[in-house]
Amino acid sequence: MNWLDKTLNFVAPGIAAKREASRLDVARHEAAQAVINSYKESFGGKGYGRHGASRTKSSMVMWQTPVGDADADIHENINELRARARDLHMGSDVVAAAHKGLRTNIVGTGLRLNPAFDSKFLNLSDQESEDLRASIHREWALWAETSKCDAAGLNDFYELQALAFLSTLMSGDVFALLPMLPRDHAVYDLRINLVEADRCDTPFNVQLDDLDRVQSGVEVDADGMVVAYHFSNRHPGSSRFDLTGERDWVRVEKYGKQTGRLNVIHLFEAERPGQRRGIPIIAPIIESLKLLNQYTEAELMAAVITSMYTVFVKTPGDDGQDPYGMNEPETDNQYQEPIPGTGGDNIKMGRGAIVYLDPGEDVQFADPSRPNPNYEAFVRALLKQIAAALELPYEILIKQFTSSYSASRGALLEAWKMYRMRRSWLAKTLCQPIYEEWFVEAVTKGRIHAPGIFDDPAIFAAYTRAEWHGPSQGLLDPTKEVGAAVTRIENNLSTATKETVELNGGSWEQNIQQRAYEKARLKELGLTEGTAPAPVTPSEPSDEGDEDNDDEEGGENTNAKEDQG
Repeated sequence: MNWLDKTLNFVAPGIAAKREASRLDVARHEAAQAVINSYKESFGGKGYGRHGASRTKSSMVMWQTPVGDADADIHENINELRARARDLHMGSDVVAAAHKGLRTNIVGTGLRLNPAFDSKFLNLSDQESEDLRASIHREWALWAETSKCDAAGLNDFYELQALAFLSTLMSGDVFALLPMLPRDHAVYDLRINLVEADRCDTPFNVQLDDLDRVQSGVEVDADGMVVAYHFSNRHPGSSRFDLTGERDWVRVEKYGKQTGRLNVIHLFEAERPGQRRGIPIIAPIIESLKLLNQYTEAELMAAVITSMYTVFVKTPGDDGQDPYGMNEPETDNQYQEPIPGTGGDNIKMGRGAIVYLDPGEDVQFADPSRPNPNYEAFVRALLKQIAAALELPYEILIKQFTSSYSASRGALLEAWKMYRMRRSWLAKTLCQPIYEEWFVEAVTKGRIHAPGIFDDPAIFAAYTRAEWHGPSQGLLDPTKEVGAAVTRIENNLSTATKETVELNGGSWEQNIQQRAYEKARLKELGLTEGTAPAPVTPSEPSDEGDEDNDDEEGGENTNAKEDQG
């Protein structure tokens, strides 16, 4: 009995007895539950306990998985994940191809702005809408299509998109700061300053009470909302850091307190609720990629060694003559290079080399069995798993289409599901916020006329609404796919602007203006447009004759009948 029970026993013995009995009941219940749990564990438990959560099966007994939130699982490992992901990007052909392939197809030459302001809500006439659209295009080009938008003065807006996206793939996230930096001969002051992920980190001088609110440089409030970021003045891996040994941090609020202006854009893809930092896209397959890289290097080295053809000459005995029969007298004052096979310690293989051996020496070779006949099949199987983890068809990852038309088109369509999703994410997370900040400056400086934009958030949203179009998918069968695009436009399932961008990356507005000029010019010269020959109805793509291009695994082409139909 503790001191409280002893006091109660002296004052109210009945209450003390009930408390003691209650404690005994709880102890008995816990002991009984422990026995039951032990019994269940002995027999594999029930439900998931007999399968994925079993702790007794031989295949699962060593699988110990600590439970942690998004911060605990990521922040303790993020530095190593970043370093290894970047190392593979620089040293693995597969990783470099995957990263750059995603960048090329999703961003390409850049996501292009198409103003889509709500003319009806803004009560704009057709002429006012046309003037506003032309004004936006003209002013946007002054800023976005030059390196003046970059704080470093190196890239234009579209190149910054590609750089930010590629950095996100490698490091897991990237930051875009939006400072106002007036410069000579620049119309606009807004700049984009891309900051690599490593520079956002928790300062050394953060108080212990604030460690829960500041994780990996991201600061949240009591409600879990991100309020600020902490940036180091130097990269932790910089050589300057090694020389000085000092780092300073700057706290940058996400939104300005006085203006509400967006100061920081954090570009990353969240996979768990409460996640504050991103992880490299290859994080789940780093081990497989590294082993594949080592295996490829080993096979390459083995093939190189096998290709070395060396002749070894063994002399019958030491008769006092040098192996070349030159009989030159030795001198004490003249240094002589050791002749191969006559006292030299190193015997090297080479292309077409002839090496003499000392008497009694012999050379034996192990059969290297190169090239390895199983290498290609094994690598292909592993690459298919890697491609699946990257949400890419195998053909897209290795840039090789050896199957039928239907299989190739199916691979492209599957890849473009992921491309469009990531393109939409990039447009919403990076392009649109930056466009809104630029639009505010353009209106403030009087270069774009947008009355009432600061009076109502709905008016602001109506003026700054935009579409972002990237490079086209490409055409496997231009006749069929252009016809499909025309059908979508005629049935109001799409727009001419969108189809033009996706087919060839052009501008429908510029196309019709150019076509109007061309028609007027032909009429002025008394010419008419040539009559195109009657189109030849293309036959349906057939897989007949594709036997030589079937899947590398040697299976029959099962899509031929489907294509002919």
